[in-house]
Parts: sequence; structure tokens; C-alpha cells
Amino acid sequence: TTDLIFASKEHFKIPVSSEMAHEKAQSHDSTITNSEVPSYDDGSTLFSAADAPQIVRNKVPMRRKLAPNPDSEEPFDAKEAQVLPQIFISNKTYTYDERVALFCDHIIGQCSAEDADEAISFYIIEKLASKRYWTAVWKTSPEVLLVNCDIGDLPFVGVLVDVNCTPCEGKSLPLRVSVSVAEPYSSNIANLPRELVEDVLREHDYSVPILDVYPIQGMGADVDNIAEYLEHARFFYDFLWRDWDDEEECDEYAGLIEKRIQLYYDIQDGTIPGPISERYRKTLEEYRSKRLDLTKFQTKIRGEALPGEAVECWKKYYEMSMLCGLLKFWEDLRLRSHGPFYPRIYKRRKGQRTSGRIVTHIVAQIMTTDMIKNFSADTLIQQHDSLSAALDSCFSGDTVVVFPGEYHAVALASLTDDITIKGEGERKEVLFYSDPSHDNFVASKASKVMLMNLTLVQHGTCDGIVVVESGQLTLDNCVLKCQGTGVCVLTGASLVMKNCEISGAKGAGVELYPGSIAELHRNEIHHCSNQLAKDSKGSQGGINLKVLPQPQLKLTDNHIHDNHGYGVTILVPDNLYKASEDLEQTASGDKNETDYLSKALQKLSLEITTNKLESNTKGDIGLLRKMWVNS
Repeated sequence: TTDLIFASKEHFKIPVSSEMAHEKAQSHDSTITNSEVPSYDDGSTLFSAADAPQIVRNKVPMRRKLAPNPDSEEPFDAKEAQVLPQIFISNKTYTYDERVALFCDHIIGQCSAEDADEAISFYIIEKLASKRYWTAVWKTSPEVLLVNCDIGDLPFVGVLVDVNCTPCEGKSLPLRVSVSVAEPYSSNIANLPRELVEDVLREHDYSVPILDVYPIQGMGADVDNIAEYLEHARFFYDFLWRDWDDEEECDEYAGLIEKRIQLYYDIQDGTIPGPISERYRKTLEEYRSKRLDLTKFQTKIRGEALPGEAVECWKKYYEMSMLCGLLKFWEDLRLRSHGPFYPRIYKRRKGQRTSGRIVTHIVAQIMTTDMIKNFSADTLIQQHDSLSAALDSCFSGDTVVVFPGEYHAVALASLTDDITIKGEGERKEVLFYSDPSHDNFVASKASKVMLMNLTLVQHGTCDGIVVVESGQLTLDNCVLKCQGTGVCVLTGASLVMKNCEISGAKGAGVELYPGSIAELHRNEIHHCSNQLAKDSKGSQGGINLKVLPQPQLKLTDNHIHDNHGYGVTILVPDNLYKASEDLEQTASGDKNETDYLSKALQKLSLEITTNKLESNTKGDIGLLRKMWVNS
């Protein structure tokens, strides 16, 4: 904001009288866009300055001032503007947890997507009360003041203004504030006519979107805090908000925002591979460009569209919709998956009740005194007719006791609080059935979830019968009858499985993703991968481990038998040992395979003791070399 640029006079738009401007407004509307690369309080940007996408910051129409001045070849002489002062830039950095707490808990809360603008405005207004008047740099798109401008990559035109931060009454969102040109007159374009700036502001009643004003340094702590609040709002619209959000229903909008915050940090720290994030960046940039192009084309249509205009409009809309669909697909976090599974849970954690009380939920059609005779006298009990009702009522620390019967519960696919679900009686008498219309059957991202004494019967869901997205899940004395994949433990998650039986999985009975942890004790895993019998090379057997980084597995007293493939399969990239293979060039293929397996076992945190592995089609433990990592 301290560099001065000189523009030729033919680049300036000609001021017109308010009467002429009113007439021009009916036929020459345009939309302010802010193409400036956002720079935030932590100094981070999602994209480089050279590749910054065009970001629509303000949807309020602005009139184009194109009327010539017949009285003079040069409409005005501009007095040279002074250099803009430095705007306030916070040096505070924000962690993932801090941003989640700010946006999901404090700002969005229970709001829907269509109420997000109002929530952001309320958040800003809350802080504006601390200081009414201050000075800022008003940044607007060059096309508002300039025509045919080619002054390098000029991201914005800036003017020093005095701000009356009392929100303008009767204005629709986005929030606007009153401004006036400040003294001394200052801009980043040295010869920008003050008369032109006054004319633009006058047409809009001297009000501008609040996110287009940037408080300057040295205004005091209150104004510095306002500047930080505005930066948070800009961060939301630049990185978390999507144009399609208010067009679709989303029951857990705060949960969706939490996922986008995670996506932002995964791109920043390189968790998502560079080539993938680069493709995502370019697609997002192209989508925004197509959307802006469509908006401009629609504003040029006068009256009823001609056939050619209608066709062109539908063409542009189709191109934008295709890119929108692709972005939605990626933003479901498939871009970070290592296979068919990826985090799907958007529901947010409730935590404990404010009272701190723990409740035991009983699921049964009729409750009798025999059902509660083993509970202590001070146990708080709540009875439910359905498993779904019980899960919806749970807070962290609660226990759900399910009596014999057959149950369906979509809520099993989004376990976010630390709860225990246990069957009463024989495990074969308490049956949970999946809903074929949903991707997940049981999925958890809570710190500690426990399932005990149950039978899970999978029908039609495409993901694993149990997916541990994060945190720890314990399965104790459960039967898992798979129709798709078995138990999947994603990166960073943990599984404890004891006295369970897994059978019928199309893939592996237990699949461990890189960096996951699993402890398996006294389980039976059998007849898995049988659906893949035609693909003997890809058969994953009873337990499948994907390495890089290595998962941790502890096996004790398990019976792994009659699986198609190995009892335990270690899946590694096919180029992991390529260098040593090229050097040795030995003729003994069997010996090489044994050496590779030995090396893999040495690198893995694998403890195998007192297990029984038998009748697996390819053997007990084997190495499968395959490029499973997404490129």
C-alpha cells in the first residue's frame, strides 16, 4: 500500500451528474470484484500471488461511468495523491483448533449456510461497538475507477478514507459502513482524481462494504482488534465459504466448515500432496472465473434473451456446474484418501452435559424392573423405543444398553462423542443392520467409543462395516458379518478388538491405513477376500497393512483362517525395494521375496505372538507390492 503508481488520464472514468448516472445505472451495471490476494494475520495465503484466483467479495452492483465530457478533452487535472499509510497487519498465528473454535463454535454455531452472512455480520457488529470512528484504506477493484487499465498486475485501487463504523441502516448484506475521503488525500495511484473518487462514493451514498476497508496502523488497540475481526471475516469468505453453500441443505454446516478448515491446513502444511492441491487450486480458480463470466453475461442481456443468448447462457452455466461438481467431490476429502475410504463424518462433538451428569440409555420397546435391577440406585436412566433416539440423546460419557432385538440406526455412521454401546444378553440376540442407502454402517471419530456384545450385519453400504476415522474405537465380543469391506482404521486412528469374529468381507477383514494403530486379541477372522478370488494377486486376506508411514499392529491369540490370500498381507509400493533389487539381480525369486518380507517386518511395529494362522490360500504372512498410493 506504500507504492505510488501513475496512470494515464485516458484510463480514468469520466464523472457524470447524478441524473445521468441514474439513467446509466439501468443499463450499465457491473459487479465489484476484489482480485487482491488475501494475506492473513498469520501471514499465510492459500495461493501464490502470481496465481491468485479472482475472488468475488461484493455482490452490490456498481454503475459504470462512461459518459463523455463534451466541454473538454481533459475532464480534470488530478492533484497528486500522497502515499497510503501502512494498514494494520496482525502478527498472531492461529492453529487449526483455534480456528475451529472461532468459526464453528463462536461464529457459526447452529446456523445454517443461508444464515452464515448474518452470523458474520453479527460477529463484526459486536466488535464495532468498541470504536465508532477510525481511518482505513478503502480497496476496490480497478475497473470501478479505471478503463482499459494495464498498469502491471494492479490488484486494487486504494484510497484513504475516514470510517463511521455505525452500520448503514436499511442496507442488505453484505454489511456496509459510511466513509468519506480522508485528509490528506492519499492513494496508491498518484494521479487518481479526487473528484472521480468522490463521484463513485456519492453514487453509493458514501457507503462501502465493510470488508473492503482496512484499518491503518497506529489507531489504538480497539481499532487493531476491529482489523483482526475483519481479517477473520475475509478468511471465512475466501477459504471456507462456497458459492453453492446456501443453495444446498446441510444439517451440520459448522461440521462442514470444520472440514474445510482441516482442508486449508492440510494444503498449507503439505499433508495433501502438492500436485493434488495444485489441481484443486486451478479448478477452484477456473470455477470462480466461469461464475464471474456467467454473471457478467447475464447482466448484458436486455429483456427476454434471444435464442443465441439463451444457448450461450446455458453453455456457461453447464461449464460452471461441471467444475462445481468436481470441487464438491474433492472437498468431500476424497483428494486426501488412500483408496476408497475417506472421512465422511460432518457431525460435531457435543461433549458432556453442562450439568456434568452421566445418563444410561435403555433401548427396549417396554422397560421392566428386571432390566434395571443391576443398576446402582443413583443411576440416571432414560428409556427409548429406538436405537436412533438413544444415540441422538447421547452426550460424552453416556452408556447405551440395548436389549435383544433387531435395530437400524443411521446415527451409528456418525459417532462423535465418547459413549459405550453394549448389548444385553447373548451377542447373537442383539442385531444391528445397516441401511443400504448410506455409505457408512458404523463410523467413529470420537476419542473413545466402545461397542460390546453385539452383532453387526452389513447390507449394501459401500464403506467398511466399521470405519475408525480418528480417535479410538473398541470392539469387544462382537460379531461382524460383512458384505463389503471389513474394519478400516484410517491414518492416525486406533482400534482395539477383543473376542470378536469377522467373516464375509470382500476385501480384508481388517484394513490398516498408514500411521494407524491396532491391537487384536483373541479374535477369529475367516472367509474374507473370497469375493476377490478371480484376482489372486490383489487378494488381501485376513489382515491388510498399508505402509509408509508404517501402521502399528499387535496380534495375540487370534485365529486367522480360510481367507483368500495371506493371513496377514503387508502392502508396500512396488518401488520400495527397487534399488536393492537392481543391485542384487539374484536368480532366486523365492529368496528375494523372503528378503523383502524380512525387511518389511523389521520396519513395521508388528508384534505377533501365539496366533494361529491356517488354511489361507497364499500362506500365513506375505508381501504384496503394488502402487496403492494416489499420485
